[in-house]
Order: sequence, then structure tokens, then C-alpha cells
Amino acid sequence: MTSQPLTASRVLEVLSQGKMEMQGLLPSGSNYTFLVYMLHEDLRLPAIYKPRRGERPLWDFPDGTLYKRETAAYVVCEALGWGFVPPTVCRDGVEGPGSVQFYVDVELEAHYFNLAEDQKEPLRRIVAFDILVNNADRKGGHVLRDSRGELWAIDHGLCFHADPKLRTVIWDFAGQPVADEILNALRKFRAMLNPPSDLAGLLCQLIDEDEIAALRRRADRLLKQKCYPEQGPGRNYPW
Repeated sequence: MTSQPLTASRVLEVLSQGKMEMQGLLPSGSNYTFLVYMLHEDLRLPAIYKPRRGERPLWDFPDGTLYKRETAAYVVCEALGWGFVPPTVCRDGVEGPGSVQFYVDVELEAHYFNLAEDQKEPLRRIVAFDILVNNADRKGGHVLRDSRGELWAIDHGLCFHADPKLRTVIWDFAGQPVADEILNALRKFRAMLNPPSDLAGLLCQLIDEDEIAALRRRADRLLKQKCYPEQGPGRNYPW
């Protein structure tokens, strides 16, 4: 094992360039999800591999795009400087193209529904993120805590639709003001979305142009309103 620190850039290098070693199919997902190890140089890292060919067709999301949305969510989270989406890449794997996400060692029983009130403050960023990316599937088990007490957000295949589709179990902050530090991050992110920019160019490889335009509109709306939305008409919770 290397003595070098395991930085995010190093993890991305391993995920992108490493040899994939399949471990098995995870049983609970609606789409095919594999536990794998990625081997590169002196590192062997656990990861979650979601191949395009294992995606279940949906009526409202284009076929074969969920793995790219997983990666786009990581790109957006990093651009915001928030770092709660594990490093994720698109690449070819044993079962074809898909997303490969670093597997964070979390406490499996430590999820949103088990968080104490004094542990929920970091959720404010996650909720703002879900509004921004239009997350249609934020379940309680998609927010997990590691042994250091840090929160991680996973499963972002149903994000970035151009139509409003926010569905989440986290309505703790509805109607409350968004903190200045979150608004400042959103302002910087919004400026980075203006083409030509590296961020806009990268997102164009992962989601459609109309979805990027909708992303800009959601950022503008949240910056103008400066508060978390209330539940609206229609379905506000995921299945």
C-alpha cells in the first residue's frame, strides 16, 4: 500500500485508469449495481460500478443516461466546493460503459432517518444541491454518515431533468432562509456555468443543453428567492 495521501485527484486517477476487478452484484438497487475493486499502480480501491446496459428504462428520463447523470452530480458538487458526493467518473468497464464511484466506508445504519437534530446542519448544503440538480429521488438511505461523522450523498442517476421533478424526503428546512455561505457558493457556481467555460464544456458531455439551461434557471431562482422551497402540488416524495 502506498504511503502517499489518498487525495481526490489520486482517487479519480485510479477510478479512471485502473483495472476493474468485479466482486458481485449488489442486491437492493432497481438498476444493476456492482461492487468492484479498481487496481492501479500500488492502489486497490473499492468502488460502485453502474453500467449503462443495466439501467432500467424509465418513461421520463432518456434511456442509457443515468450513469452520466451520476457523474454530472459529482462534477457539480465539486464545482460548488462541497465535496459530499464521492469521486465519480464515466468509463468503460467489464459490462460496458458506466459510472464508477469511490466506495466510502460508511456506517450502514447511520442515514438521514437516524440523524439527531444536532447532526442535521450539513444537510442544508445537500438540500440546496438537490434543488439545484433537480433530484427526483432523494431517499433517506441516499444520505449516509461515515465513522468521522461526515455526511455523504449518493445515487444521483435521476437528476438534471429539464422539467421540475424535485422529490425528496428532506423537507426539514422548507421556508427557511439559505445561509450566506451557501448562496456565495451558488453565485460562484452560476458564474462558472456561463459558456465558454471548462465547467459548461464538461457538463455538455454528460447532460443535454436544455438540461444545462434548466440548471442555470434553477440556480438563478434559488439565488433570487434565498430560501428553501415549500412543498408544492404533485408528488414531493420519491417512491
